Amino acid sequence: MPYWSVYLGSLDYSPRQIGELMAVVMATKIFAPYIWGSLADRWGNRLTIIRWLTALGALAFSLLFIRQNYFWMLLSLGIFSFFWHAALPQYEVFTLDHLGPRRTRYSRIRLWGSIGFILAVTGIGYWLEIGSINILPFIVVAMLAGTWLTTLLVSDVAHLVHHPESGSVLSTLRQPAVLAFFLACLLMQASHGPYYTFFSIYLAEHGYSTVATGQLWALGVIAEIGVFLAVHRWIPAIGAAKLFSIAIAITATRWLLIGSMVESLPILIIAQTMHAASYGLFHASAMELLQHFFPGRLQGRGQALYAGIGFGVGNSLGSLFAGYVWTGLGSSWAYYFGSIMCIIALMLSWIVYASQVERDGSN
Repeated sequence: MPYWSVYLGSLDYSPRQIGELMAVVMATKIFAPYIWGSLADRWGNRLTIIRWLTALGALAFSLLFIRQNYFWMLLSLGIFSFFWHAALPQYEVFTLDHLGPRRTRYSRIRLWGSIGFILAVTGIGYWLEIGSINILPFIVVAMLAGTWLTTLLVSDVAHLVHHPESGSVLSTLRQPAVLAFFLACLLMQASHGPYYTFFSIYLAEHGYSTVATGQLWALGVIAEIGVFLAVHRWIPAIGAAKLFSIAIAITATRWLLIGSMVESLPILIIAQTMHAASYGLFHASAMELLQHFFPGRLQGRGQALYAGIGFGVGNSLGSLFAGYVWTGLGSSWAYYFGSIMCIIALMLSWIVYASQVERDGSN
């Protein structure tokens, strides 16, 4: 992700086209996770579906080697992401099923993905200093194939889970707190559009090398790992809803700093450590809230809605919006608008917090 926009730029795509291509990748999260999540909830054989999704995702990404014109790129990335983005939400449910009553330890498993990201982003950053970015698609295909291979090494635990289904997805979505939660997720992820799509380009425009860019990406994820190591203690002590709000507030500050003070390396370092809240704290608290909102056999569809509304609608609109703002108003304004989105999300998160306070008081 950090270098894909740079790779697209090397193919002479414009910022508008890069924003559109990244938006298509994110847009499949709107419907693909729910389609496959519904099938997994009904069939129960979640691991088999995960294996097929990761395998087909790797094969679909390989279509990029055939040609690289705009419309073929659009089609190939769309097919790839239809399979790939549906796999992660189901793996989240699969992991939580494994953990059972120890689900607060989820973050200590998730941190290994962050470690993998650090190794990839720093390694590729150093490579790009001496080699060609044209190798990037080959690296991605190798990682996708490796992911599929790891799914063959785990055992299914669906039969160990005995949670009764409570209500329906539709009745759950009618709850004000749940609606506010998903709208906050949408805005929060939309605010990341300039970051995930253009951050590497943004840094290059201000004189940062690819090595420095990779190190700054890695710094954010190192901070994220720190949160994943500790958040399992914070959730019972502070509450998931309060942590959810704190994460959004810190993210609003982060985008403001990046947009206004990118020339200052110390400020940029501080802003990157805030990724601990933007992703780590936000995601861990959201996962805990989802467990309360969507219990039992609703989990797969709950995770799919989280991926579809937040990472799907949010990221795709954010990427698309960032491309147009970047072209029309300038790069800094894309981050300013991201900060405004977070402020609105923060207001919505207070509804979620009020609901948790009311529920805990009634208990």
